[in-house]
Amino acid sequence: MKVIIVIPARMHSTRLPQKPLIDLLGTSMIMRVYHQAMKVKNAHDVIVATDHDDIYNHVNAQGGHVIMTSNHHATGTDRVAEVAKTTEGDFFINIQGDEPLINPLQIEDLIGDMNRYDANIATQCTKITDQVTLFNENTVKVVRDNSNKALYFSRQAIPAVRNLSYGKWFQSATYYRHIGIYGFKKNALLAVASLPLGKLEECEKLEQLRWMENGHMIHCFETQYSTIGIDTQEDISLVVDQILKNEFS
Repeated sequence: MKVIIVIPARMHSTRLPQKPLIDLLGTSMIMRVYHQAMKVKNAHDVIVATDHDDIYNHVNAQGGHVIMTSNHHATGTDRVAEVAKTTEGDFFINIQGDEPLINPLQIEDLIGDMNRYDANIATQCTKITDQVTLFNENTVKVVRDNSNKALYFSRQAIPAVRNLSYGKWFQSATYYRHIGIYGFKKNALLAVASLPLGKLEECEKLEQLRWMENGHMIHCFETQYSTIGIDTQEDISLVVDQILKNEFS
């Protein structure tokens, strides 16, 4: 199977302007993500998909494979789908452009799980280990069936534990945090990218609910890996500290 990794990258961020080009110890954030993706053994190509000249020129100057896409896309998935329309491949892996510490083994695991389960769409999750994360609405939760298929994604804590106060939920059930990496078979990717906005998606602001509303099954595999996404200045400091730790350990 021909695997293509795509990294959507847009310039505009309300909290961190020009986020993809943030310098992390001499290397931009987007190129650190690119370099990590290039380490994936079973990937045939890694492509940055952007709508901004500065990102395009930067990646191109660094020797990376970059494609200019429309500036009208609402989501990263839409941007990946545009790349897929003109790129030969069987699996398209969408990884976040703001996770410069992503582990290549995590991506390899997702590809392997997709093959084993013959999944059309797949993503990952990890166990939530503290109550603060459980009730944080910025943390997306997922519940799954016994075959690793997602039943629902929500910003609320799910499942609810009936007849117990919120403070006791964490001790009474196992909770999973959704990890924002996706794998698609090409036909599934093009199908979900053509769907109109869904009612559940509009409520939760989670695009994967649009796919599920329209009958697309999503496999959700547990992963042992976690990473740090960069959304704030504090996140930059955490990532820089981790890079230094990795380089000198």
